[in-house]
Amino acid sequence: MKPNSTSSPGQPKNSRFHPLMLAGLAFVLGIALTGIWFHRHHSGSETGGLSASTKNLLGQLGAPVTIHYYSLLPAGSADETLQAFAGRVAQLLNAMQTASGGKIQLASFSTPDAASAGGIQPFNLEKGDACFLGLTIASGKNQEVFARLSPEWEPALEFDLARAIQRVAAPVVPAGPAPEVAQPSPEIIASINRLIPDVSGVTADQADQIFHAEFLKQCSEVGTEAENQINAAQQKVMQAQTSGDTAGLEAAQKNLAQVQLAQGEKLKDIATQLQTRLAVFQRMKAGTNNATK
Repeated sequence: MKPNSTSSPGQPKNSRFHPLMLAGLAFVLGIALTGIWFHRHHSGSETGGLSASTKNLLGQLGAPVTIHYYSLLPAGSADETLQAFAGRVAQLLNAMQTASGGKIQLASFSTPDAASAGGIQPFNLEKGDACFLGLTIASGKNQEVFARLSPEWEPALEFDLARAIQRVAAPVVPAGPAPEVAQPSPEIIASINRLIPDVSGVTADQADQIFHAEFLKQCSEVGTEAENQINAAQQKVMQAQTSGDTAGLEAAQKNLAQVQLAQGEKLKDIATQLQTRLAVFQRMKAGTNNATK
């Protein structure tokens, strides 16, 4: 893959979300679908060629897509299995580029600084130099990050990537106004009072920063919980694969998909709460100002 000088698109200038948080959020939401694809398309991804559904999807992209592939696997930290997997990922990306008819542009990077800047997660630190293996998929202002690719997910990788490519290539829908809240719940009001005891003494911009800080904190907590639960579910899948237990493998894969989807829903709920807090605060602020006039 030839290096591409085009830089990764940033977030909209009026967005207050931190880019790395958005990348992490996109990644967590993306893996929520992996378990389902793993189960439905396991056999198709082992044929060496792209499936018909993937070719069809890539041939109808609505906008150009840039994929940055980060592969840094020092010999002392990465075994032959991981090295071989990285090579197959590169082959998969090349096949996707061909199937897209030129809509997909590829760029590969192999330096720690580039990988860190792309939001790629270091691993195998206990073995020596850090390993990086991940990618970003971007089109316009849309971007998704696969912070760490793992050989265990190879059967699902084609389909997971195809769906991410489809999502980023979709037209950007302008963000709507903060939701109207007819009757705020006591929980929302309590959370606002906890974060901002004196509504009258805080500006809308200050409240925005406070609520986003809380949002980041909650995302981090959900991310930690998700990592623990997903790791446990992945272990069950691997154990079933090793033992050759077909029924157990199917049950483990379903459980993994359910865990991932549940974590994705939690993140969406947190995002909704953020918008609701902003809307309710504005109403509370207006009420306070009117009372002082």
